[in-house]
Amino acid sequence: MMGRADAGQADAGATPATPDLQVETVAHRRIRARFSVVQNRLSAVRTAGLCSAESIHTLRVACRRALASVSLFRDLIPDAPRRWFRRRLRCVLETAARVRDLDLLLDHLAHDGPRRDGETLAPLLADTRQASCAPPAVSAPAAKGDRMTNRQIQDRTGSSPSALAVACGFGLVGALLLWGICRALVPPAPRPPSDGVSPGSATSLQVEAATSFSPTSPAPGSRPAVPDELVRGMVWIPGGEFSMGCADPRGKPDGGREPMVDARPVHRVHVDGFFMDATEVTNRQFSAFITATGYVTVAERTPRAEDFPGAPPENLVAGSIVFTPPEQTVPLDTHYRWWAYVPGADWRHPLGPNSTLTGRDDEPVVHVAYEDAEAYARWAGKRLPTEAEWEFAARGGLSGAMYPWGDSLKPEGRWMTNTWQGRFPDANAASDGFAGIAPVGRFPANAYGLHDVSGNVWEWCSDWYRPDTYTSDATTGVVRNPPGPADSHDPQEPGQRKRVLRGGSFLCTDQYCSRYIVGTRGKAEVSSGCNHIGFRCVAPPP
Repeated sequence: MMGRADAGQADAGATPATPDLQVETVAHRRIRARFSVVQNRLSAVRTAGLCSAESIHTLRVACRRALASVSLFRDLIPDAPRRWFRRRLRCVLETAARVRDLDLLLDHLAHDGPRRDGETLAPLLADTRQASCAPPAVSAPAAKGDRMTNRQIQDRTGSSPSALAVACGFGLVGALLLWGICRALVPPAPRPPSDGVSPGSATSLQVEAATSFSPTSPAPGSRPAVPDELVRGMVWIPGGEFSMGCADPRGKPDGGREPMVDARPVHRVHVDGFFMDATEVTNRQFSAFITATGYVTVAERTPRAEDFPGAPPENLVAGSIVFTPPEQTVPLDTHYRWWAYVPGADWRHPLGPNSTLTGRDDEPVVHVAYEDAEAYARWAGKRLPTEAEWEFAARGGLSGAMYPWGDSLKPEGRWMTNTWQGRFPDANAASDGFAGIAPVGRFPANAYGLHDVSGNVWEWCSDWYRPDTYTSDATTGVVRNPPGPADSHDPQEPGQRKRVLRGGSFLCTDQYCSRYIVGTRGKAEVSSGCNHIGFRCVAPPP
């Protein structure tokens, strides 16, 4: 493949005709062909006017093949860092994101069987991308920190006329793909004279069942008699039965633009009582753990070549992912525009190697991967909460409320959480008093005494992530102490092992990620560390 000198020459002038170019061109054509297959099969479904089980399966196979080709094409980037090639790669990835959206939608439809009802499908179609503020996954060979992708992030320069033509061509493919998704899966049908769903119709009953909240029933009894030194900094969560999940928040004030499909159907869950940290684990607390054990976090470890076969040696550098706001307004089409892998970033250096923890002792520790959080919890004699425990505790006894304190993001004009204000991601007005992470406990606690269960930093839960978890749980009646699914599956990134995140972060906004809403769900690849993910622990009564 091309060396560094060759790459520099290619950047400076016209694209050379090399064997590498031939390989890239063949890969590029294969991707375009497989995108075309997806489009053609969408057109066939549109013509038939029915999403049958067979057509859904056929479409999913086409999507997976297209995404597999994208992965192969993307792997060429380390050895071919020409500007025109990176531009082409960005176009490929933008179109692939739409294919992943379609694949996620098909994953939902596969569980529901054949459908002709456009009204039933419409909520899924409105916005299937779960574009949370979560960083790119870092488990793939290219990405112990997404180094290969980082070259795309950092390259914001122009391109040759030929590259621009390629970009326009892929833009057309993306537009056709989006048109096909909407036209194929929601066939036009005569609309009733009234707006919305007719009361008493089958569709309205399904929607009501999927979003119905019943009152929370706290378990009887009082706080167990436990010596204070064993649960210092923790509060008692009484347990009980509650409605878990989230109604579609779109259309509500500050509800954002995402339907939160993976947080439905709302279903009944019982959890036993437990103690929970009143705040996220702080840098001061995590430092005590490091001092006592000598533990080295994932972000501080130099990646091993055997774990990332094919990655250039210069990319195998310890570091983590840091929010890097752009200098100007950018489209919100991909989070790669504001996340960057920073060598030397870790929990001690949250913003990069030149930053320190000075003045940050009481801020939540960040840049902790899932195994780092687990290691701390074991040392402290605790564990990470399940997703059900976390939501029960965060709701504070309120059933169906959007936030841990009620249904208004800013009751009586008072800021209750640390989120993003202003234009995302380049202009944070910091109206809540904090442009970044806030020290723990600066905002009011919920009824159970928990601080910052909305905003500030995301928090790890012990459950594997699957978008269909609630669909499975809702078929079994009241679920008692659910541990989560046995494995992980994210249709947007097949093969990535992800755990659930909860609570949102200081980067959440209704412009992009409104997961400060209490019933919503996040996710992250287990080895991911970044500067907006932390955790808190729980402990069962003795």
